[in-house]
Amino acid sequence: MKCDLCDKEAVVHLTQVVNGEIKEVHLCEEHAKAQGVDVNSPISITDILMGLSQQSQQSTASNLTLACPRCGMTHDEFRKSSRLGCPECYKTFMAELTAAVKAMHHSSQHIGKIPAREGVQTRMKSKIARLQKELEETIAREDYEKAAELRDQIKACRDEAAAAGGDQ
Repeated sequence: MKCDLCDKEAVVHLTQVVNGEIKEVHLCEEHAKAQGVDVNSPISITDILMGLSQQSQQSTASNLTLACPRCGMTHDEFRKSSRLGCPECYKTFMAELTAAVKAMHHSSQHIGKIPAREGVQTRMKSKIARLQKELEETIAREDYEKAAELRDQIKACRDEAAAAGGDQ
């Protein structure tokens, strides 16, 4: 198969589905490198989906020697398998995990269902954040009476959270 950009033999074949349409791209080694694809090292599909292939190419020497003190899993093993070996791996690879979660979910803050055992404090934090955002919008509209009410609601929520054992 020929490269889409020239007449050389294609060595990289990418398939993408966009709005139900399948798009295929075929690139020779030269054009693949120009597009940032490293044809010499294997890239897992997980790396591509999470955008970690660029991070892995820019990894520092400390990442190359980074290993879990409990199970011995190295940074390279984690990157290749995208699986952790033990609970200590979460602490060891926290920086990469945080970047992966942000890349996948476009946020580092959980938005969604709340487990029952975590409910009270999490709901209170969420309510306070919502009220603070509403307060900022109200102040921007110069509706100071409503802003005072929201300020009092935020204070009451913080007091309630403190009484329930959380530090707000």
